[in-house]
Amino acid sequence: MKTLYFDCFAGASGDMILGALIGVGVDPRLLTEQLSLLDVPGYEVSFETVDRSGISATRALVRTDEERAHRHLSHILKIINDSRLADSVKERAARIFTRLAEAEAKIHNVPVERIHFHEVGALDAIVDVVGACVGFELLNVERFVSSELHVGSGMVEMAHGRFPVPPPAVAELLKDAPVYSSDIRGELVTPTGAAVISTVCSEFGPLPKMRIERTGYGAGGREYENFPNVLRLMLGESEAGEAATDERLVMVETNIDDMSPQVYGHVMSEALRRGALDCYLTPVQMKKNRPGTLLSVLCRPADRDALCQFLLAETTTLGVRFYEVTRRALGRETVKVETEFGEISVKVARLGGGAAKGMPEYEECRAAAERAGVPLLEVERAALAAFRKSRG
Repeated sequence: MKTLYFDCFAGASGDMILGALIGVGVDPRLLTEQLSLLDVPGYEVSFETVDRSGISATRALVRTDEERAHRHLSHILKIINDSRLADSVKERAARIFTRLAEAEAKIHNVPVERIHFHEVGALDAIVDVVGACVGFELLNVERFVSSELHVGSGMVEMAHGRFPVPPPAVAELLKDAPVYSSDIRGELVTPTGAAVISTVCSEFGPLPKMRIERTGYGAGGREYENFPNVLRLMLGESEAGEAATDERLVMVETNIDDMSPQVYGHVMSEALRRGALDCYLTPVQMKKNRPGTLLSVLCRPADRDALCQFLLAETTTLGVRFYEVTRRALGRETVKVETEFGEISVKVARLGGGAAKGMPEYEECRAAAERAGVPLLEVERAALAAFRKSRG
């Protein structure tokens, strides 16, 4: 399983993530080309090699024509959704900014739609986040893991005043992640860095067992004496990929007996769009002998509060419950196979002893079947046959 490890011994910021992705192998030309699909003028991205306490690192520089920009979440999501980027990039970037807005809304005790971003609403922050999502796609990352995050110490000046490190938004975003402080002065984890890492990572801890292929360093803007202000990214294959791995998740549930069946489809698709890993319905018998529906949503710990609030707002329920679960999942990867109907992606789950089982991607098979005017099953059978042939 292609794994990306965030080694945050000097914290993380949006530009550090972007620089480290270049260092770990993302082609800067391809990244710049993909960012142009945002269709937003007024910025320029460049990369330079710098020294941070003896470590050669990549410094990402995003220059814009903006003086000061205050954008609401809806403005940022419109920029992302109106772009020509891949849907997977749009979805991940939207989740990162939505998570950031929900953290700010909780701190200020106002609705999400009233939150206006200051620093993180500027064009350079949008480029940092979208650029990171593009980089993840270009590297085909399937598993994201982060170390404990070094947040720094002292005070920091922000749009609303002077705040202790970590500032409120960072503390909220990293609520379920392991963090620590030291005598290094300054804000080492920025809201953008915290939003990206807390959204994509469901695992935190030491470097997992993996075969390291490449290592990259992204430079922060400040320089310290005898302290390398860099984010290290390690890219490789998880050695645990041939066996099942455990991860900590949260199940959010509610029983409903008074909602129109038409609403369930909307709720399920929207929950998945907001980061749910799975969503399903189970018929149940409720009090007063009324038939009802158990709505279950599986998610990462970082997405729990947002999905709870979503269910309370979008369904007729008066309360939800949640509890921690452990999921054991097979290591997986996606491979491309050539068929008479075109190239099809096959999701491959690895079993012990080198065995593997594959399942063609439904949407690609459906699209290929429509183009060729053949049954969907015929395309799926062709993709499976090509996969088995590729495995010898």
